[in-house]
Amino acid sequence: MKLRIGLFCLVGGLCFTVSALGAGHFGWLLLSGVIIAAALYPVVRFGPRHPLKQFGVIMLVLLVIGLFCTLSEGVLFYPEMKAQLVPSLMKGTLLYLLATAVMVGLGKWLKLTDPGERPIPHRSVPITILLVLLAGIAYLIYYEVFGGIAYQFFTKQYYPHAAEQAMALGIWFPIYQLARGVVMTLAVLPIIYTLRLPRWQAALAVGLLVWIVGGGAPLLVPNGLMVTAQRYIHIVEIFTQNFSLGITAVWLLRPKTLKLKPMATAVTVA
Repeated sequence: MKLRIGLFCLVGGLCFTVSALGAGHFGWLLLSGVIIAAALYPVVRFGPRHPLKQFGVIMLVLLVIGLFCTLSEGVLFYPEMKAQLVPSLMKGTLLYLLATAVMVGLGKWLKLTDPGERPIPHRSVPITILLVLLAGIAYLIYYEVFGGIAYQFFTKQYYPHAAEQAMALGIWFPIYQLARGVVMTLAVLPIIYTLRLPRWQAALAVGLLVWIVGGGAPLLVPNGLMVTAQRYIHIVEIFTQNFSLGITAVWLLRPKTLKLKPMATAVTVA
């Protein structure tokens, strides 16, 4: 099994090196891709059994968290990226389509999907809607607290006008971050409700997935916008925000599985 898992992560990671054909950094892209594939392994192993459902839940996370939310945040603080937004979305979508298809195919070929059954408790639809919103509010708090700490002590030198940019947006800035939290929670909701793992293991798996796909792995790769120290600071900052969101989302949306105690049998001695 260890060999099959290693092969899955390596071949899945190779898919993410396609962009190295024009940008270089093959080694960093491979490392980033291997980490992303490893973060998605629990979904292939313990998530939906049908390949099409696996494809759907993985693609949703990669597109929404790994592409849309990341690029929208980048454009917010790097307005010059607006001209590259549509091309980046198109290239990223094609790359993630390829990577997702390969990983799902590998999972089936390597027989990684666990056949075991585990009941997964669900919330009712009205409660789920309220808890998704609550998870978004939690993300806003994590963003403001941990992002504020990172900005004041580490990243202010790299974004001298970030405070003015945020203030210029007024109330729309916290609304935007709240919306990001809600959207990311919705993106992992199908995984939360199909991951056949105990609640705390599912929380760790989803937390790591949201962190790694949402910046933890992509920021390992050098880019023209950030220096090395800046990228590594953001990796830690995103961990405090996105990992916390993933843990919170699972803890809110997955009820405890009640353990049924065997009924004591009364024995009457005549």
